[in-house]
Amino acid sequence: MFKTQVMEINMGPQHPSTHGVLRLKLGLDGENVKSCYPIIGYLHRGVEKICENKAFFQGQVWTDRMDYCSAVSNNLGWAEALEKLFGIRVPRRARYLRTMLNELNRLNSHLVWLGTHAMDIGALSVFLYTWRDREKILDVFEAFCGSRLTTTAMRIGGLQEDVPEGFEKMVRDAFESVRIGIQEYETLLSENRIWLKRTVGIAKLSADDCLAYGVTGPILRAAGVAYDIRKAHPYAAYDEMKFEIPTRTEADTYARYLVRLEEMRQSIHIVEQCLEGLPEGPVMAKIPKTLKSEVGEVYHPTEAPKGEIGFYVVSEKGGVNPYRFHIRTPGFLNVQAIPLMLQDALVADVVTAVGTLDVVLGEIDR
Repeated sequence: MFKTQVMEINMGPQHPSTHGVLRLKLGLDGENVKSCYPIIGYLHRGVEKICENKAFFQGQVWTDRMDYCSAVSNNLGWAEALEKLFGIRVPRRARYLRTMLNELNRLNSHLVWLGTHAMDIGALSVFLYTWRDREKILDVFEAFCGSRLTTTAMRIGGLQEDVPEGFEKMVRDAFESVRIGIQEYETLLSENRIWLKRTVGIAKLSADDCLAYGVTGPILRAAGVAYDIRKAHPYAAYDEMKFEIPTRTEADTYARYLVRLEEMRQSIHIVEQCLEGLPEGPVMAKIPKTLKSEVGEVYHPTEAPKGEIGFYVVSEKGGVNPYRFHIRTPGFLNVQAIPLMLQDALVADVVTAVGTLDVVLGEIDR
């Protein structure tokens, strides 16, 4: 008389909690999630194939449009991969400025994550506060390169321009607001009983599962693995910076929230070191107007806000564009872990699991 059956329900891609174009095929027994199958491919970006048909210099702008919340990190990975391929030495001042911009980008990305994640769960006020502070970071990007979202901040060999007059004051003023903001986020959320109920013990992913699935970034560090490419394989000027790698061991949504908050503080610390120790000199290496390659290949990983992003470039003799190009994006690997995170979960936890991954489908459907 009271039989139950597993019902197959589609969540997304139109649902706002799935961030646009992620479809989840759920098997539900009432409110209980019995299975989850993530389906991607709704964007049809084709970035890698486009870049194979563009000159090395032209590929830069396409990296902005993958994870559009962290365009600077994508720019940096692309530029450094090609610098490694061509043996280009970047001036020290440019490496410091790149590090500074990359950490400002990390702050921006984490603010977007926290605001949207909190709003998905039901905390609308946090979204308004994070957007207030994010505007200050975007003002800095606009002063530097004239753009706020798709920045194209880097160039192969360094930077197109040096920072403008008054740049340091603008950064420090932004940090005054962001520091106060982080304290406000903690006051609003860290001991909020609703937030704790929705995040503690929810969407857990162990260190072993992270390593098996290739999950990196704050999700891996929240599972107790202190792996950060900025420390493990330093690039830009990170070998000259002093900073900590935040970790937790709980491996749940709340732990990832704490890790990202501390990463924001560490980013501020890194940028302040860059400002204090910023060397004089040029910001661009001397390179030819046209780059022609020899036969070779290179893989260059960097630590994006969401995890490891790696650029794999294959070149052919005399080529002015990549022969083959592939990007290892963190979101593509992280999203495959959703079924593991939703074992014995409720429907409401599906929204939390997607939010804690910090999904941006532009880099997944690249």
